[in-house]
Amino acid sequence: MATFNSTETPVVSGTPPSVVVPASSSTLTVSHQIGIAILVIAFVFGFPGNLFVVWSVLCRVRVRSVTCLLILNLAVADALVLLSAPLFLRYLAGNRGWEFGGTVCKTIHYLCCVNMYASIYLICLMSMDRWLAVTKPFLSQRLRTKRRLLSVMLGIWVMAFLMALPMPFYRTVQQYRAGLPIYVCIPYHWKSSAHEIFQYLCETLLGFLLPFSFILFCYISVICRLRSTMFQRKGRGNFLILLIIAAFTVFWLPYHLINILQVIGMMQDSPSLLEVAKAARPNVTAFAFMSSSVNPVLYVFTGSSHIRQAGLGFMAKLFEGTNSESVSSRTRSSRGSNAESSVFTKLSVKLSRKGDGRAETPAGEEETTADMHNRDEMKTLTTLH
Repeated sequence: MATFNSTETPVVSGTPPSVVVPASSSTLTVSHQIGIAILVIAFVFGFPGNLFVVWSVLCRVRVRSVTCLLILNLAVADALVLLSAPLFLRYLAGNRGWEFGGTVCKTIHYLCCVNMYASIYLICLMSMDRWLAVTKPFLSQRLRTKRRLLSVMLGIWVMAFLMALPMPFYRTVQQYRAGLPIYVCIPYHWKSSAHEIFQYLCETLLGFLLPFSFILFCYISVICRLRSTMFQRKGRGNFLILLIIAAFTVFWLPYHLINILQVIGMMQDSPSLLEVAKAARPNVTAFAFMSSSVNPVLYVFTGSSHIRQAGLGFMAKLFEGTNSESVSSRTRSSRGSNAESSVFTKLSVKLSRKGDGRAETPAGEEETTADMHNRDEMKTLTTLH
């Protein structure tokens, strides 16, 4: 959830949702009401939506493409993060502070950070898969095996868990106010600006700038490649991935901009920049939390044309469409290669006929042409196999 600032309470910040307990009163502040509204919307739409995506892929999709399996992993990551929403709702609405102990405080923030890294690197893998399919189709066919895909996805999850390791060390539970038995789950950097700079720089470099640069490279290459060929059809798979990338960028870019602003403020010892960054962090953090609930909405929007025909299976139809698109791309590439080899074969036949002295009579020429035609077919079959 978002972080909320108060003149009597410490400022809370961080990648996942974080809150400060409001002052003891019967009514909630406007900032806490906004926070509760965002949490409720994210959980009500996001958690069932991501579970529906998981069910559709596991139970309704017959042939699972690379894009389909990556979407499954994204849905699992988002569903795990949204499980923390009831805890934060209790934290905001209960008016009793953090009641779940230090271990839970560190664990849920750690899982939120894992989700950030896993999501962006799964999107990187989607982009690389599209880049290979368009620019190097034959290499893509050799690499597109389930064993390799599962190995790469396992590597992404392991990397995400390792990259998020600093998060639990930078979270702690402290007493909210002297004399009150109320505790809050807040960031803690051992009063060291170096630790704070390290955390925010690592999050922004490893969780946004580097992977997003790779995504841009892949899609710029794909666009240039498609413009230079006769096949400029976007396809459902490309459109769906572009929507996922756009959503991740929209929800996470403000958060990382605030990270950069806060790092600059600490390095230049600028109180005004730090004040702006800390004031904006609650809102951008809440905004980033919504990224875990938006993907199912995108899938509904993209697959809406299948709802009347397939009912609850419309999402399975959408995901199967990404597989049929990749198959048709490989078929077009194979046909293009076969056509090229056929042209080269005919050219070599004509050249050999010019230097061949056996074509002395019309009958002999006809027989030689037939033999050459047979050899042409044999060469084409050999090329196909």
